[in-house]
Amino acid sequence: MWRVVLFLIFTLIIVPLTAFQFDTAPTVEQKEILFPLIWVYLSVSLATFLLSTLTKNYSQVDKLWSLMPLVYSWMVAVYTDFDGRITLMAVLVTLWGLRLSYNFLRRGGYQWRFWEGEEDYRWAVLMAKPEFQPHWRWVLFNFFFISFYQLGLILLFTLPIVKCIGGGPMNIYDYIIAFAIIVAIIIETIADQQQWIYQNDKHRALKGEIAMTPAFEKGFTHTGLWGIVRHPNYSAEQAIWIIFYLFSISASGIWVNWSITGCLLLILLFKGSSDFSEDISKSKYPTYADYIKDVPRFIPWL
Repeated sequence: MWRVVLFLIFTLIIVPLTAFQFDTAPTVEQKEILFPLIWVYLSVSLATFLLSTLTKNYSQVDKLWSLMPLVYSWMVAVYTDFDGRITLMAVLVTLWGLRLSYNFLRRGGYQWRFWEGEEDYRWAVLMAKPEFQPHWRWVLFNFFFISFYQLGLILLFTLPIVKCIGGGPMNIYDYIIAFAIIVAIIIETIADQQQWIYQNDKHRALKGEIAMTPAFEKGFTHTGLWGIVRHPNYSAEQAIWIIFYLFSISASGIWVNWSITGCLLLILLFKGSSDFSEDISKSKYPTYADYIKDVPRFIPWL
């Protein structure tokens, strides 16, 4: 696990530096808004670390995952006096964020006492591992990875909106990109809804409220989109931010530019996250190993 964490932190440094070699430096206008965005990121990361340490609830970043891109996007939109392309991007981010926030809300992630709410079960499993004994190791992990790395990643995959500042006029490609993002949001919505229905019905069956069927005995969502890939919600989430990056290409004409770092690092994060989740699932569900053999992880038929 430490190797994975160190690798992810390493990539957070090396990938942006590499991307800069293929592109020109940010313009004066882009730098003017980058600095406020970075200050917001640093402030929120520090607050998240302190709050999670005091409350022992390490899902504070989960609550912000769908909200911080909205903050960053609209900061840029206001800065550019609501440039057409950038406003379109901010609206799309808002649609994505509100939908994801609703899904997190119905799972108990948000409470009136904002520091409370359901914690991701994986943090407790991870914290119990020998690598995080003694506790000071977990504190460092919380500081560097949970708080600063993840929130830094959120800022990075939102940066194509900054790259679009001063770009060329809107064109047909912008509308095609917007349509593709909406399709990906719809797919992610369907995947989350299928999982929500399955888990609710499974728990009802366990309580004896409805009949227990072989599908519920498996214990995990495996039909619908989940029968095509094992993590359709993760697939759609990655696709959304990869497609979002295409706006920067439409605006700048540069295929590999410095704003690519976020979507690349997001792919690495979801690879590691899904590995960890599936290790837990294999220990809980006897047929999950067969599910892994039969169904691709992210990309259908691969």
